[in-house]
This record gives sequence, C-alpha cells and structure tokens, in this order.
Amino acid sequence: MVRTLVMLWFVTIVTSVRAELAVVYPASESELDRRFDDLTLILRTALEKTEADFGPFEMHAASTPMTSMRYSQELMAGRTPNVIWTSTSLERETFLRPIRIPLRKGLLSYRIALTRAESLPKIDQVQDLEDLAQLSLAQGIGWGDIRVFEANGLRVSTSEYESLFRMIDAGRVDIFPRGIGEVFDEWEMRREVLPNLTIEPNLLLYYPWPYYFFVKKDNVALAERLETGLLRMIDDGSFDAIFWRFHGESIERARLQERRVIELTNPLLPPETPLNDSRFWYQPS
Repeated sequence: MVRTLVMLWFVTIVTSVRAELAVVYPASESELDRRFDDLTLILRTALEKTEADFGPFEMHAASTPMTSMRYSQELMAGRTPNVIWTSTSLERETFLRPIRIPLRKGLLSYRIALTRAESLPKIDQVQDLEDLAQLSLAQGIGWGDIRVFEANGLRVSTSEYESLFRMIDAGRVDIFPRGIGEVFDEWEMRREVLPNLTIEPNLLLYYPWPYYFFVKKDNVALAERLETGLLRMIDDGSFDAIFWRFHGESIERARLQERRVIELTNPLLPPETPLNDSRFWYQPS
C-alpha cells in the first residue's frame, strides 16, 4: 500500500512539471528567402515573454518548404508546423484559429512593384484601376492576394517563388507587387543575376491586408500564449522595435507620400478584423 502511494506521488510530481512546448514554424522557400526573419523573431520574443506563465519552449523550422496553402492544410490536419503566418480571410478563419494582431502592423497592405526596366514607360501611364487592369501581375502559387487582385478585375499569373523574379526579368508579366518590407531586399539579392529587374518608382497599390499567426482550430493554449506575448510586446515597445529594425529603412526608401495610390478592395476580410485598433497598424505620416 505504501509502495503504491509512493508511486502515485511520484507520477503526480512528474506530470505536474510542465513539458517543454515544441513550436514548429514554416521553413524558407530558398536560401535567398529572408522574408520571414522578422516573424521568427516576433514568434520567439512572444514565447519568451510568456515563459514564466506558460512554461519552457523550443522552436525550429519545418523540415520541408511548402506553399502557403499547403502549410494551412498541414496545420488544419494537426501535422507540422503547429503555427504558421499568413494573410487572413473568411475561409481561413473558418478552419484555423487566428491571433488577430497584424504581425507587420499591416505594412503588407502597401505594395510596390518589381518590374522589368523596359516596362516602366507603360506603367507610368497607369492612373487608376481600369488602367491597372491592362497589366499582367505575378503572384506565388496559393497566395491569398490572388483572390484580391482577381476580385478587382486584374489578371494574375502564378508560379513558384523564385520563378516569379525570372518571369519579370524575362518580360513574361508586367509587375510583381511586393510588400514594402520585401521588395528592396528581394531586388538587392537578385539584381546581379537578373539585370532587367527593377523597382517601379511611382506607383503604390493599397488594400487592407492583415497578416497573422494561425494555429489549429482547437489549439486554444498556444493561441492564448501567442496573443498574450504579442500584447506584452506591444505594451513594452519590443513589437515596434522589431518593426522599425526590419522595416524602417524600407519605409523611408519607399517614399510613400510621393507615389500615386491605387486602392483595391479586399472582399476576403472577416468582420472581426481589428481595423479600428490603432495600436496594431502602421499609419504613414
């Protein structure tokens, strides 16, 4: 009897110790793919700031790169990764659990185009959505933006991530709209091997495009931990510090106030999108 009680006590003590949380996030799509360095840092910081409340963790990238659509499918099925970052939509929030804090303060709402140098005169003639519809756009396979562009009457060609830059360089499509925090690094890393690639200097596309962490629908614990960590980061300034560290130079180079803006509608936005919470969004001065 005493031996049984001792064993039960031992099992209780062991199981009461919080196990280390394994967090698996999306892998990069190529060696040149640095798009998500800020998001992995945000993820790590949010987990660190909640360690005292939720327990220890370790995190690493998934072993296999996938498209955004495939990552969503894997997450929904309960396989790895167990957290992803992607744009939101009514459909996605039906099947996955969003943490509704825009990871880049909505900066992906502002799009600058990569294009071919010879296409610049044609793009200079674009003044409104009707003109924009005369151009062909490039996007990655499965990217949520495709449905936004098509809903606005635009023509979109899709391919794998690295192929998109070669498509532009070869003149097979007119523009490849990119986020402000993406476009300059992408151009710098490829301009020597793709000499026709350039950044269009005068046009800005805008549509509200929040980018969230998502977890499996029933993974309430991880969702609560991430939301708690992100809100603490906003409160203590570390969220903004990462934002400006990774995107401040790009915002300055983008010259937003000098560009002509074409606004697109985003029919994919869920009604719960916190568009009116000023803590979460970048506002160009």
